[in-house]
Amino acid sequence: MSNQVLPVSEPAPAPEISVVIPVFNEEENLRELGERLIRTLTGMGRPFEIIFVDDGSTDGSWQLLADLNQQYPQNIRALQFHRNFGQHQAIFAGFQASRGQVMVTLDADLQNPPEEIPRLVAKLDEGYDTVGGWREDRQDSIFRRLPSQLVNTVMSRVTGVKLRDYGCMLRAYRRSVVDSINQCQESSSFIPALANLFAQRVAEIPVGHAERERGKSKYGIFKLLRLNFDLMTGFSNLPIHLVGFMGVSIAFLGLLFGFFLIIRRIFVGPEVEGVFTLFAILFVFVGLNTLGLALIGEYVGRIYREVRGRPRFVIRQTLGPES
Repeated sequence: MSNQVLPVSEPAPAPEISVVIPVFNEEENLRELGERLIRTLTGMGRPFEIIFVDDGSTDGSWQLLADLNQQYPQNIRALQFHRNFGQHQAIFAGFQASRGQVMVTLDADLQNPPEEIPRLVAKLDEGYDTVGGWREDRQDSIFRRLPSQLVNTVMSRVTGVKLRDYGCMLRAYRRSVVDSINQCQESSSFIPALANLFAQRVAEIPVGHAERERGKSKYGIFKLLRLNFDLMTGFSNLPIHLVGFMGVSIAFLGLLFGFFLIIRRIFVGPEVEGVFTLFAILFVFVGLNTLGLALIGEYVGRIYREVRGRPRFVIRQTLGPES
């Protein structure tokens, strides 16, 4: 019987940096993205992991992620959703699975260069809790930029943290902020705005932005407008307060106008010329009532989604080291 002692392989060090990437039908970009990420993060000299979350892709994205996992088994992990649950739900899943003390989020479309990650982490090391990327030279059409500017204005007002670019997903977070985010159980949320609620020090740095060379954008103008409305009702009661203020103001103006019509009738006599003016006022009231009902319905719908208690996402399978 041999007394030879077999060598024991040391376990891989725990990652310091976790990069979370939501993926939806990005098979044309994943190979290049994975190689550039590995090259960039290896150059930082700190243990890392890359967590891809396949958000119900219908193309060959999952197979490519499996290939990347086979090529880099110690660094690349992948989660596959049962179906499409949305970009921010994919980030939630990545956060829950992450092990690093620094979390970086990044889109899979290669419009935000992964080579910017060291700059984000370096800024975070200065003592900030979150660091966002600001697409200084954004390579998108005006139909994409205008709704994004509206998102930035709304979120700056709602959260009280003024940032140039809430829509840029190239961001870095401390573990403490991510742990607080993971405790939030609401069914829909916007990660950058949610993080700012838990961060004490927030910074923003300019980052590069490239044109999309392959694949199609998943955010059209109507989806961006819907996101804007979702953000306003998801983080504040301001919309319903605003409608209430408008209702009170118009009611007050209506009383003044009614008083004016009474005085005019006394001094001028019966008239029918003001019928169309009254119709116009009526339409304004009807429009406000409809808008108010829509806002109330949105808030009630949110309550309904929350009380059902359904899971935010369902993971079909995972690849890579377990957390």
